[in-house]
Amino acid sequence: MLDNLTQRLAKVVKTMRGEARLTEANTAEMLREVRLALLEADVALPAVREFISRVKEKAQGTDVIGSLTPGQALVGVVQRELAAIMGADLGPEASQLSFATQPPAVILMAGLQGAGKTTTVGKLAKYLREQKKKKVLTVSADVYRPAAIGQLETVTKQVGADFFPSLPTDKPVDIVLAALDYAKKHYHDVLIVDTAGRLGIDQAMMAEIAALHAALKPIETLFVVDAMLGQDAINTAKAFNDALPLTGIVLTKLDGDSRGGAALSVRHITGKPIKFAGVAEKLDGLEAFDPQRMADRILGMGDILALVEEARKGVDVAAAQDLAQKIKGGGKFDLNDFKAQISQMKKMGGMASLMDKLPAQFQQAASGANMGMADQQVRRMEGIINAMTPGERSKPELIKASRKRRIAVGAGVQVQEVNRMLAQFDQMQSMMKKLKGGGLMKMMRGMKGMMPGM
Repeated sequence: MLDNLTQRLAKVVKTMRGEARLTEANTAEMLREVRLALLEADVALPAVREFISRVKEKAQGTDVIGSLTPGQALVGVVQRELAAIMGADLGPEASQLSFATQPPAVILMAGLQGAGKTTTVGKLAKYLREQKKKKVLTVSADVYRPAAIGQLETVTKQVGADFFPSLPTDKPVDIVLAALDYAKKHYHDVLIVDTAGRLGIDQAMMAEIAALHAALKPIETLFVVDAMLGQDAINTAKAFNDALPLTGIVLTKLDGDSRGGAALSVRHITGKPIKFAGVAEKLDGLEAFDPQRMADRILGMGDILALVEEARKGVDVAAAQDLAQKIKGGGKFDLNDFKAQISQMKKMGGMASLMDKLPAQFQQAASGANMGMADQQVRRMEGIINAMTPGERSKPELIKASRKRRIAVGAGVQVQEVNRMLAQFDQMQSMMKKLKGGGLMKMMRGMKGMMPGM
């Protein structure tokens, strides 16, 4: 996410931290590097100008003067202003969804075709059900795009929310009013409305969504925009903001190979807060947007809070406690336990997702690693274990040459892959023995070379 911008700004941060004192020359050099990094990341020019102006003003003020470490103080200014330009100055409540209305709270989703609206509706339904404990109904008013209604029905069922059916022959306003009536009668907390998009902005689309807005009077009108569009995302956001009373932005595809400038400039251009960011294709790949934490990630400081949240969502605490008790009581760490650890890591988003949330120095240490390949190897290891018998999983010492050949055939891999996976299991088993004896530092040293692809 925002790799190039992060690398450029992290380099600036590292240089400035080493400065014993600030001079006009090194401050100007730092601001020039920041300006170039932002422009390369497709941040809108007005947003760049305001950002540089605010940092320059604070750098020459009391925030830096009198500080024992001026370089660090200047980094702090950059971090605060980066967060402010993404919405931190609007206050913590601005990025929260509002439910302060008679149920159902209506959320209207707007955006161009291909921005990821329908998938985002499914992700948002999942988020509201699991994080906010809401009863959610979704409906599609997209009667133009083939299979749009069916796509929304599929993702809605996958996340366990309710779906209101509609037909391509129905009128969009009639569909949403019927869905609203159904939501009231069946005591839904939230109604999420997916609307039609176009490949570009046109008068007919804007007139239709304005009519839907007038009929529904939604408490939230969210503009869904593809972060990979760069400057086009900013222009589109401005057009929608002029046509609709938007309440917030949802940035999609922030995990792509984008320069990511939209994350910094859409809020600045529209004046509306970014409420969510799509960070993965999976239906749980939606994060509530936090400007402060996003600023930390962009500056290469990582997002440890997000990492903890992923762990809390993905880790089976009871299973982890059972494993700890088993090891402590002298039980052997077997391949069933090893597979469980692999599954836990997959639930946390895999290696690429975890690395993205770590500070820059950790990412640099693993810069030669192919995270996509690492995740592929993790899946392959799981497939090899699945090809084993229950007896082989609980007693890995049984696995000799003939069994290895059978397992390799069953998993669709070479025997060498089976040997490699068993060697990694032996390392993990050895580490668990050290953990039992309290040798934590020995265990940490033993982790060298453990992770696939690292």
